[in-house]
Amino acid sequence: MNRRRLALPVAALGVVAIAMTACTSGGSGGGSDDPNAEFEFWSFTGIGQQDSVNQYLEQNPDAKVKLSEVGSTAETATALTAALAGGRVPDLVMIQNDELPKFIENPGNFVDLRTLGGDDIGEGYLDWAIAEATGEDGSIIGIPTDIGGLGFAYRADLFEAAGLPTDPDEVAEMWSTWDGFIEMGKKYTAATGEPFVDNVETSVFFSTVNQVTEKYYTPDGELIFDTNPQVEEAFDVAVRTYEAGISAGIAAWSSGWAPGKANGAFAVSTAPSWMLSGYKNDAPDTEGLWRVTSIPGVGGNWGGSVIAIPARAKNPQAAWKYIETMLSPEGQTAHFARTGTFPAAKSALESTEVTSYTDPFFGDSRIGEVISNSVLQFQSFHNGPDTSAIGAALLNALVDMEAGNVAPRDAWQTGVDSARAAIGG
Repeated sequence: MNRRRLALPVAALGVVAIAMTACTSGGSGGGSDDPNAEFEFWSFTGIGQQDSVNQYLEQNPDAKVKLSEVGSTAETATALTAALAGGRVPDLVMIQNDELPKFIENPGNFVDLRTLGGDDIGEGYLDWAIAEATGEDGSIIGIPTDIGGLGFAYRADLFEAAGLPTDPDEVAEMWSTWDGFIEMGKKYTAATGEPFVDNVETSVFFSTVNQVTEKYYTPDGELIFDTNPQVEEAFDVAVRTYEAGISAGIAAWSSGWAPGKANGAFAVSTAPSWMLSGYKNDAPDTEGLWRVTSIPGVGGNWGGSVIAIPARAKNPQAAWKYIETMLSPEGQTAHFARTGTFPAAKSALESTEVTSYTDPFFGDSRIGEVISNSVLQFQSFHNGPDTSAIGAALLNALVDMEAGNVAPRDAWQTGVDSARAAIGG
C-alpha cells in the first residue's frame, strides 16, 4: 500500500526499532458485536493510511477509528508479535507481505475471516495474493489491501538533455532488458556527467529479485536463497550496474533521496504503485517532468499488505465493517483513484478506472496500464518466515558496496553470510 507502504523499504533496509508503546494499546478480548464501536487500527508509517480512514468515516459517520501508525513494516510486525505473545492486541492490523509468513504459521492468533465473510471471501482477489494470507488449515487471516506492481519513473527533461528518448514506449523498448538498462545508463552518464539511477539496492536488486519464479524458498518451503541461480543473477545485475558507474548511491528513504528527486541528482528510480505518491510529496515542483513506464525484464511485484483481525480483538465486528467497506473491489478502486494504491481485487484490476488511469504529474503516463501489465506478468513465488530478513541482508550488502565498504566481487558472499547469520543458519 508495499504501499505501503512508503515504510516497506525501511523494513527491507533492516531498520528494526520496536515501538513498544504501541503494545500497550488495543483490545484485550471481549468480542463486542457493535459495528460502530471504536476500534484500534495499527498501520505502518508513511503510507497515508489516514486518508483511507477519513474516507471510511465519511461513508460511516457513526464509526470511530483510533489509528496508530506504529512504525515501519518491520516495527509494526515486531510490535504485533509482542502483543500476540501476551500484550494487548489491536482490533485491526496491517501486515506487510514479506512479514506475513511468520504470522500465517499460527493462524489461531487471528480471526478466520471466512467466519465473518463466508467461505468464498477470497475468490474476489488475485489467487496468489489471497494464498499468502491462507493457513494450512484453510483459514484466511487477512484480506489483501493492495499489491505492488513494478514500474520505473524517469525524468523526461533530463533524458531529453542527454539525447535519449523521452516517450514511455520508446524508453521501455530501449531498456527492455537489464543489459539494455545498463547501456542506456552509460549513455546518459557519458552525455551529462551525472548518475543515471538513484541506487542499485532497491531500484535494481529489489526489481530483479521480484521477477524470479523461485526466490528464497522452494514451493515446499525449503531455503534456497544461497544456491538459487535466479537470486544470484538478480544480485549480479545490481553489481554490474554499480560497476558501470551509473548509480548515484543514494539509498531510498535516505536524507538525500527526496532532494535528489527534486534536483536531478538521478534520472531514474523504482516506482512500484504504492510509491508514486511519494514523488509528489518529495518533489512537487517537478510536476510534469516525470514519466512512468515498464521496468526491464518481465514485470514483477514488490510489496503488498493484508489487514487482519487478531483473535483477542475487543471489537472484531467494527474492524470487519472497515474491511468490508474499504477492501471491497469498489473500495479498492476508489482508494486507487485517490492514492495510487494498486488494487488486489480482480474486478478492480479489470476496471477502466484502473486500466486507463493516468496522472498529469507523470506527464499523463499510462500508469494503470503499466502497473496492470507488470502484475499480470508476475509469476508468484513462495515466501517463508525469513524472507524479510534474507532480503534485508542481501540489500544491505549492496548498500555497503555502494558505500565502498565491500568490494563488488565480495558483495554476494557478504550478503549470503549476513543472511545466514540473521536467520541462524
